Amino acid sequence: MKRQVNSRMCFVCGVENPIGLRLVFEEEGKQVWAEFTPREEHQGFPGILHGGLTGTLLDEVMGRCLMAGGEERWMLSAKLEVRYRKPIPIGEPLTVMGEVVQDRGRLVETRGEIRLSDGCLAAQAKGIYIQTPQEMREKMERELGDWQVWVG
Repeated sequence: MKRQVNSRMCFVCGVENPIGLRLVFEEEGKQVWAEFTPREEHQGFPGILHGGLTGTLLDEVMGRCLMAGGEERWMLSAKLEVRYRKPIPIGEPLTVMGEVVQDRGRLVETRGEIRLSDGCLAAQAKGIYIQTPQEMREKMERELGDWQVWVG
């Protein structure tokens, strides 16, 4: 099991983002996961995690599968399909997991899931990620500077 790098200002993993979720991701092989406990400010309907945040968590964990094994792959979300299975309660620890299903080089298919503390499947997703165009990658690298942060 290996811990993945965080960033400074990413909404999901940014360690300096004052409104961020500050998740820490672990990997083994091509599988990535994180633990997260939604707080009151993350709710949509009373007591239930906002569906947009559910999608955000799944997009992030599936995208991080592309970095598993130390690869520096710059890819963008092209498609995200979320299936909401159960309401996700505020205050309950969750496990968010993702893995690569098929890698075609410039296009990668992934899957992800969120499980409640009792192991019940609460949400699942399929994602497609595409290679970032070279000019966009170069621009992002210039603007990001020293964005990677290792969390102890």
